Amino acid sequence: MDSKTLAVLEFPKILARLAEFCDFSASAELALALQPTADYEEAVGRLAETTEARKLLSLTDLTIGGAHDIREQVDLAARGGVLEPQELLDIQSTLIACGRLRRTLEKHADDYPHLAEIALRLPAAPELVEAIGRCIAENGEVLDSASPVLADLRRQVRIAHDRLMSRLQRYLTDAETASKLQDAVITQRDGRYVIPLRAEFKGQVKAIVHDQSSTGATLFIEPLAVVELNNAYREAQIAERDEIRRVLTALSAQVGALAGLILPGIAALAELDLAFAKAKYAEAVRGCEPILLKMDGKRRSADDGKSSIVRQSSIRLLNARHPLLDPATVVPINIDPPEGTLAVVLTGPNTGGKTVTLKTVGLLAAMAQTGLHIPAQSGSALACFQAIFADIGDEQSIEQSLSTFSGHMRNIVAILKKADWRSLVILDELGAGTDPAEGSALARAILKELLERRATTFVATHYPELKTFAHTTPGVVNASLEFDLQTLRPTYKLTLGLPGRSNALAIAARLGLPQAVIEAARAEIDPAELRADKLLADIHRQRKLAFREREKAEKARAEARRLERELAARLEQIEAERQAELEKARAEGLLELEVLKAQIETLKQELKKARQPLEAVKAVEEQAEELQEKIERPVRRRKAADEGRPPSGQRPLAAGDRVLLRHLGVEGVILALDEEQAEVQAGALRLRVRREELKRKEEAESAAAPSTETETPPPATGRRLSLPASPGLELDLRGQTADEALDRLDDYLDRAFLAGMPFVRIIHGKGTGKLRQVIREALRNHPHVHSFEEGGEKEGGAGVTVVKIASA
Repeated sequence: MDSKTLAVLEFPKILARLAEFCDFSASAELALALQPTADYEEAVGRLAETTEARKLLSLTDLTIGGAHDIREQVDLAARGGVLEPQELLDIQSTLIACGRLRRTLEKHADDYPHLAEIALRLPAAPELVEAIGRCIAENGEVLDSASPVLADLRRQVRIAHDRLMSRLQRYLTDAETASKLQDAVITQRDGRYVIPLRAEFKGQVKAIVHDQSSTGATLFIEPLAVVELNNAYREAQIAERDEIRRVLTALSAQVGALAGLILPGIAALAELDLAFAKAKYAEAVRGCEPILLKMDGKRRSADDGKSSIVRQSSIRLLNARHPLLDPATVVPINIDPPEGTLAVVLTGPNTGGKTVTLKTVGLLAAMAQTGLHIPAQSGSALACFQAIFADIGDEQSIEQSLSTFSGHMRNIVAILKKADWRSLVILDELGAGTDPAEGSALARAILKELLERRATTFVATHYPELKTFAHTTPGVVNASLEFDLQTLRPTYKLTLGLPGRSNALAIAARLGLPQAVIEAARAEIDPAELRADKLLADIHRQRKLAFREREKAEKARAEARRLERELAARLEQIEAERQAELEKARAEGLLELEVLKAQIETLKQELKKARQPLEAVKAVEEQAEELQEKIERPVRRRKAADEGRPPSGQRPLAAGDRVLLRHLGVEGVILALDEEQAEVQAGALRLRVRREELKRKEEAESAAAPSTETETPPPATGRRLSLPASPGLELDLRGQTADEALDRLDDYLDRAFLAGMPFVRIIHGKGTGKLRQVIREALRNHPHVHSFEEGGEKEGGAGVTVVKIASA
């Protein structure tokens, strides 16, 4: 990429801000050295790294915490140098951070493949980490455990020190000597322990003088009696120092031996930290990952077989913002030209935002190819350009004898030598700085040349001839930045498809120029141009109105979609509840059926004993089997809302109607109903069913009644079987006194026993436990109870007792 263009676009400022998010110097260096890549696959990979890092940081608090830039230390160790304890601790913490990152990213390699690939290059040196931890404490002190020799030497140092201190202490406590001392203290001079002797007693104590006070009143002496002890202590210290040096040398040698592993690992760690920094920067600018378009649009034409360049628009920016401006105040721009657009001609007032718009386009393209998320709305797309060229700003130079025009021309000449269909070219004030007629002609010629090369081009200009050129040339569109005539300030809003208006007369009038002068100036203007300007003003006004209406429509559409989603969610919840209720009713029906089968089996045994015929029982068994088949059918999801409603002419169902449940073949009474469902009492069961499953009893009987002219009902061959009704699967005793509960419990168990139910559930609640205790005491001695147990977790736990009924 052209370095001058990147400087003009202020790309280095973006890198400087990115470097601020890096956690150590190696990654900051990488950030400052970043350059946009022209390789499509590399650019896509860089963006994917940023996206993965952003996702990872949003879900975890993973960082490179504890890592340091240890390249210099490792390089020194590789050259035979000896590292200090703190430097070794930095290496240890860095290796620990690398190991933690590597394990985490390898574990989630499927979710973060690009980051995991980088993590594979992180160094893993557990032996070195363990060796440093064994030898050096967190405060940088070399531990006794670093070597047996060091531990023994430190023991000797302590012994020598204690002997020396004990001997010197005698001088402080001896009455004869103590009176000659300035203070009763032991101090050090030049690494030797000494005591302070008053100068007037010099020579009265045999000693070596090491120092004296600034006043000369005190001499710091080492008594001859302790010289050997001082020597022994000093020799032990030197031996300890040498052993510490040997330990550090050995550790440094281990580091140097692994330099080939650690140095590439630090580079990989810097890459990971850079990815995290890009993710943090993306959050700071509220950016999104752009869609990157590949600039290889060659294909064969079906008509003539010739190769041709076929591309969609190379840039689509939605609510894009300049990344160096305050996101709270910057006005976002939308650049979404029609398909096939190659050039955009931008017009508008001075200080209206043309240069910022051009820089935004170039800067966001460079950021995308660097792997940075751009401050724009999701769905924004940018081509992966082979080169980006920009000529922005005043290039005049007194030293080089260059005028503004000459400076611009020098840049444009350099751009035209390199630009092709894979380039993005940005030109500010094209043709400015010279005679307007010649400048306009040059501007059109340069733009034509770039169009022939099919380069993606953005041009800012004040020349009206370029507006006309853009309007009449395929592949070129006008764009303008709005100006508020009421406040005489630019709005910075970009309008694509319309050129900017000439507001000179209007601004002059607002500023107080005499109306006669304004009218004289207007008379000098071609009437066609005045009409065109008026028409353009009307178009701008109508476009604003259309934009406002579209905004209202979009808001209304969004609200309608929200309500639709909310309604769909509520209907889905209702349907789920309906199916759950049906499943519950089906389960209860199966239980009732099992009870019926048990009763039938008991009746068959009794009939066999009485040697009575079993035909009636067999008929009931067949009906029970049919009923079981219907009950076991899967619950279907509800169909359209208008299903199940009665045909015209029939009275709709109402509460209190006796109905037949078609699928179950049983009768019931409607207790309540709504538009879709009805609540029906069928024997001991209360069911909630779809309306289309119900039929009035009289309608069902009339439909099933045989014709009196052709058929007669068969004579009854047996008596009707009458079975005791089920009292229901559950008995709820919550909120009742002990006496009330016991009375209801006894009656309920009697009816459950007569109905042949295998088990029931007694709901007494948890509370203080007194009601549960009374009920379970009654169950323990009840004749109809075989056994009982506490309800399962899903049944209510300690608040429910499940009772198994004794068989008859």
